Amino acid sequence: MRVLVTGGAGYIGSHTAKALAAAGYEPVVLDSLFRGHRWAVMYGPLVEADIRNEEAVRAAIREYKARAIVHFAALAYVGESVGQPGLYFSNNVEGLRSVLDAATKEGVENIVFSSSCATYGDPERVPVDEACRQNPVSPYGDTKLIGEHLLRWFAMGRPLRSVALRYFNASGCDPDGQLGEDHDPETHLIPSAILAALGRRGPLDLYGTDYPTRDGTAERDYVHVCDLASAHVRAVAYLIGGGKSTALNLGSETGATVREVLRMVEEVSGRKVPVIERARRPGDAIALRACAKLAHSTLDWKPELSDLRTICETAWRWYCRRGPK
Repeated sequence: MRVLVTGGAGYIGSHTAKALAAAGYEPVVLDSLFRGHRWAVMYGPLVEADIRNEEAVRAAIREYKARAIVHFAALAYVGESVGQPGLYFSNNVEGLRSVLDAATKEGVENIVFSSSCATYGDPERVPVDEACRQNPVSPYGDTKLIGEHLLRWFAMGRPLRSVALRYFNASGCDPDGQLGEDHDPETHLIPSAILAALGRRGPLDLYGTDYPTRDGTAERDYVHVCDLASAHVRAVAYLIGGGKSTALNLGSETGATVREVLRMVEEVSGRKVPVIERARRPGDAIALRACAKLAHSTLDWKPELSDLRTICETAWRWYCRRGPK
């Protein structure tokens, strides 16, 4: 059974393609390679195309007879989205509209959508459950929320079912060392700390040391990319098995502060992470932590690699062996 994976040359998409292949599916990656990597496509064919080219998406569905689509293809830098909102709405919203039109015209009924905890904005309570009010505070978060609305409207009167997966902080790398996190620029905390420890970038900027947390730094929920990939595979099986449309949080349900992450990177690497302490950034939440009970019950999914040590160890190994220089 073939699954079209848009954005499958990216970080989470490539890990999911590997997990799909291991589960007996054939992942067909559709990616423009604007920010994806050709080397990351290892487990099935690559269709090099832009998701906004509806005819190209339809042609890929027809050629490979895809039964489901896992949609990752999106721009995902919050700061960049503030500076270039037009780019984000064009790619993330118009791109998804194109994919959904192609899917409905070609008879694909099963869509797994890469959403985000950014749809909640500054959440009204922690842990964050799916009943929390969605109020994005960035164009990026808004494009993901609009994406969820598109899924609902496209399903009206059509045989289309979807799972929107709202994940928290994707982190870690493939334990086998084949895949990793390679962004340019790199903005995520763990790879940035590793690159600083390796001397491949300057000191890490630590934004905010006076938060009302156990050590004064902001707290986030880190979930291993392979656990995220597993959830996408389970979501495909759930939909093909007749499951109803839903939206689910994906997280470890535990929190780690910035200082705790830096200490763990130093432990696993045996190196010091150089840091420059700076003032808080406007809009940064004090703490974000998921309630993922609905994903547990709906998909029978639980994270297996999302303890902080495993996350940092797998990332450190990949950056030492194969990461960007």
